[in-house]
Amino acid sequence: MWIGRSLVSALFGLAANLALASPEFWAAEWPNTDFEQTSVARWSDIMSGGPPKDGIPAIDKPRFVRVADEARIAVREPVITVEIEGARPRAYPIRYLTWHEIVNDQIAGIPVAVTFCPLCNSGIVFDRRTPAGTLSFGVSGKLRYSDMIMYDRETESWWQQAIGEAIVGDLTGTELTALPAWMESWQDFSTRNPDGLVMAEPAFNRDYGRNPYRGYDTSARPFLYSGEMPPHGIHPLMRVVRVGDRAWPLSRFETQDQIAEAGVTISWRAGQASALDTGRIAKGRDVGSIRVRDARGRDVAHDVMFAFAFHAFWPDGQWMRGR
Repeated sequence: MWIGRSLVSALFGLAANLALASPEFWAAEWPNTDFEQTSVARWSDIMSGGPPKDGIPAIDKPRFVRVADEARIAVREPVITVEIEGARPRAYPIRYLTWHEIVNDQIAGIPVAVTFCPLCNSGIVFDRRTPAGTLSFGVSGKLRYSDMIMYDRETESWWQQAIGEAIVGDLTGTELTALPAWMESWQDFSTRNPDGLVMAEPAFNRDYGRNPYRGYDTSARPFLYSGEMPPHGIHPLMRVVRVGDRAWPLSRFETQDQIAEAGVTISWRAGQASALDTGRIAKGRDVGSIRVRDARGRDVAHDVMFAFAFHAFWPDGQWMRGR
């Protein structure tokens, strides 16, 4: 799903994808996927992001080091934080998730999938337990509305990352439970959790710390997306805080650091670099960090995604634009 290609190449690729948007063209690569079972209305909404199945390798057995022993990560670099009672807090650096997109892990006995889709800026942590059993996930190489389609290795059903739901195959309609997690700067995580753990650098030949999507979140349009743009004049690549089917544009935090609405309190804090701006993640502009809590102060599952993706998956969602 690399963005390092010319616009002409992208347009040719889009045309080719539309021509091949049919299960009969995917069957050889996916012989164990039941394409008769699906919630997808138009196959043309699904296209190749470039790499084939597992061309972006998910991480299955992540290694961790103590916060005090981590020296690679710059202070403003983003990490996905997971804090589960009974376990030391864990940070999953975006410098690794940019190149792997899924980490299958287990925390305090809970099997989790830590996911990040760069093209939607969507970072969500899921419980991997389902009525069909505990699943492990890989990267299919396919996109829908520019969002990663995951697959489970047990049934090879396809799952939409942004909504955590199976959209093709035996498990169509099954939903994953999203766990409270948030994206913040390495400095914020390490300062708050000096005894915490951070995912160690994977043993792959990747230029970790480089952003292969340079300039993406300031571009005019999403990549490999032909759907409807957001309403109300909201820029398609503006970040929004999604809680359920509501979205708060981050532009609201230009004049305030906290918003309390619809039963949640959303706090913004400066200091986190955009992972989709400059060529090196650590040098990205400051987009800040979001934390969402309920009335009792408990962390709430949420996502900080691009506006176009929210509109694509929640076309009837509520835009929390304030007055």
